[in-house]
Amino acid sequence: MAVIPISINNPPPQLRPLNILRDLFAVADLIESCFASTLDEDGRRSVQQMRTSSQDNAFLRWAYKMADTVSLPLSGFVWEENGEIIGNVSLIPYRHERKRYFLIANVAVRPEHRRRGIGRALTLAAIQQAKAKNADEIWLHVRADNPGAIALYTSLGFREHARRTCWRVERNAPLPLQGNRIISRRYSRDWPLQKEYLRRLYPPHLDWYQPLPLHFFRPGLLPAIERVLLEEEVRHWVIRQGDDLAALTWRPYGSRDNLWAAVPPTGADDMLQALLLHARRELINQRIRLSLDLPAGQYVEAIQSAGFYPHRTLIWMRWDET
Repeated sequence: MAVIPISINNPPPQLRPLNILRDLFAVADLIESCFASTLDEDGRRSVQQMRTSSQDNAFLRWAYKMADTVSLPLSGFVWEENGEIIGNVSLIPYRHERKRYFLIANVAVRPEHRRRGIGRALTLAAIQQAKAKNADEIWLHVRADNPGAIALYTSLGFREHARRTCWRVERNAPLPLQGNRIISRRYSRDWPLQKEYLRRLYPPHLDWYQPLPLHFFRPGLLPAIERVLLEEEVRHWVIRQGDDLAALTWRPYGSRDNLWAAVPPTGADDMLQALLLHARRELINQRIRLSLDLPAGQYVEAIQSAGFYPHRTLIWMRWDET
């Protein structure tokens, strides 16, 4: 098929805004078919939720009114030919510290219609829409093993600002022998250094999407009362090395058991490995999977030695208008 000439000022008729009242089921089918090889359980759950929501008239009426204010994929664009939706892009709004962010997501084109410029046209339309809504920043994330998409987004003005790997371990995975490191509880005096190391590994420029829940980490009576009222469980483990320390925090969230590492920039590999092995033993009767998100390429050997595997690496790209 011929490549379609694209003009944002005069978009092709096949490109139109997403109609949440009637397009949601077809978009769910499109996303599932396009990302079948990379959809994890969270992605499959999201697709199923889209299908369920597409048949919920009360939700659809609410979503139609709230598309510009809630952080859900309720707006965007589709590409339709002969009555079939063959392409999609979602535009998801976020607000953080008085700034308005937009995440471009779910850029999908059916395989038989690729290399025609459809994905490019959809992404451009999303950029223009975000600009029209006075976006302070426009972001997207892409898998590191998708060079075609990376090249497309780079050509449109997106630049890499972070690369993060999600590590996972199954509950029934073999448990390596633990070393002789002494694991202790977290004390209030540990908090300043733990916070510093947390901020190094979970930088604030992504807080708009996945904020670091510092209020759940803080020591003291009031944070503890808040956690009790919210029925939030948090556990901390610490290894001390002279005046330095490494800490690991477990906090169940949604369908996952999340681990948060706070370790020094150098010389922390064996401490992190020991903490991860300890967490696995402590949580062996918890839910199915532990998940750890860290900057790509850091502490790889230590994490793998603790039995974790790289689930995916995402490149976070921000649109830098020139």
